[in-house]
Amino acid sequence: MVVAGTSGSGKTTLARRVGEILDIPHVEIDGLFHGPNWVPRESFLDDVEAFTSQPGWATEWQYSAVRGLLADRADLVLWLDLPRRTVMRQVILRTVRRRLRRVELWNGNYEPPLSAFFTDSEHIVRWAWRGHHKTAARIASLRERWPELTIVRFPSNSAVDRWCDGPLRASQQEKPAPDLPQPD
Repeated sequence: MVVAGTSGSGKTTLARRVGEILDIPHVEIDGLFHGPNWVPRESFLDDVEAFTSQPGWATEWQYSAVRGLLADRADLVLWLDLPRRTVMRQVILRTVRRRLRRVELWNGNYEPPLSAFFTDSEHIVRWAWRGHHKTAARIASLRERWPELTIVRFPSNSAVDRWCDGPLRASQQEKPAPDLPQPD
């Protein structure tokens, strides 16, 4: 299962939540990609290949080098199609919180100084602003290439909560599992 959305939309939070509910491993794909000093890890493709070979998993649908592999092996795509204002609020708050608390992200990496927003064109907040519209195009391509793949679109965080607390949780209490897709 993969979660699609722009940076800051809540992909990791939702993938982790679904993994907990379904009792499947959540693999944070950023942790596989980013090595020390933000250098991409050489083992990234092999690591993604390995965890997606398992019967059940949840991760974020990002990094062009592995999006196709993830789509090939996923049985479900959850699309966080949140308004730009929601995503920007979330990514700004997350970035500031991580920086002020000196939260280690992956492999010894930390958020850069807040002033980097003004000097780094690749700063995560600027990246999220520029990339917000790209997920919809990626989802459209995904639907064309993998028409049998189930995609559930969430237009709000409350829709995510309703789905996770309703149909997703119910699927774990009933055997066989009911059809999950809904939102949109």
